[in-house]
Amino acid sequence: MKLTHWFSLLALAVSLPAQAVVTVQDDAGKTVTLERPAQRIVSLAPHATELIFAAGGGDRIVGTVGYSDYPPAALKIPRVGNHQQVDIERIIASKPDLLVVWLHGNSERQLEHVRKLGIPFYFSEPKKLDDIPRSIERLGVLMGTEQQAARVATQQRARLATLAAQYRERPVVRMFYQVWGKPIYTLNGSNIMSDVIRLCGGENVFASLPVSAPTVSTEAVLLENPEVMMTGDRQAEKSGGLEIWRPYRNLLAVRNDNLFSVDADLVNRAGPRLIDGAAMVCEKLEQARSRRTGTP
Repeated sequence: MKLTHWFSLLALAVSLPAQAVVTVQDDAGKTVTLERPAQRIVSLAPHATELIFAAGGGDRIVGTVGYSDYPPAALKIPRVGNHQQVDIERIIASKPDLLVVWLHGNSERQLEHVRKLGIPFYFSEPKKLDDIPRSIERLGVLMGTEQQAARVATQQRARLATLAAQYRERPVVRMFYQVWGKPIYTLNGSNIMSDVIRLCGGENVFASLPVSAPTVSTEAVLLENPEVMMTGDRQAEKSGGLEIWRPYRNLLAVRNDNLFSVDADLVNRAGPRLIDGAAMVCEKLEQARSRRTGTP
């Protein structure tokens, strides 16, 4: 081999992108290691799909689940089930090199079958708003899209900092967040929604309950007498609304007309748009504060 040809091959090898092993820690505290950046990803939760897109890997998702409808490009991705039941055969047929799963949303029994196939898992369940940009960065590492992921994460942190500065010193508003109305479901302090409430200067009246998504009685809510009642608004799911509380005219939230609905997709998914949802929640709590004195 001529020396000049050898040097050409060496230069080509140096110019090729390195396919180094990548390692991150997921939200379960487990180490996820890939021999090379993920190219074929199955996302088993809508919020995970949004995180992957935000991190620059939307075109690498080869399968996802029902309600993965954002961004619009996600609607074109083949479905492999929903958050409760997945089709293992479809997952296998997708030939993924990474599964992004939801800790409490996916069937552990089914996932155990998939785990035995040796497909790497990344468990995604942000608990705090700060975990969202961190999740985007970690997924960026796993996909080799660190630059875009870092850019989006920086933007997210800047928005959170702005909201925190705006509402940090505002008077506290005691608030009840209703997930569902029949039976009455709420969220405790460990859920990321409680972090949203705290960011906005609110207090979750059921934060101390031990269960993440507990049922509560009508009497318990009346006893707490929250100043604000809020829920995610889905037009097709009226039974989850706050109209059940209007007959209780002595309830502070009813008396001050502080029954608020916000976009469910923004506040019920621990993905990038939750920060948009947080801004909406903050605005609603500010409305409630203004009604204490009757001033705009």
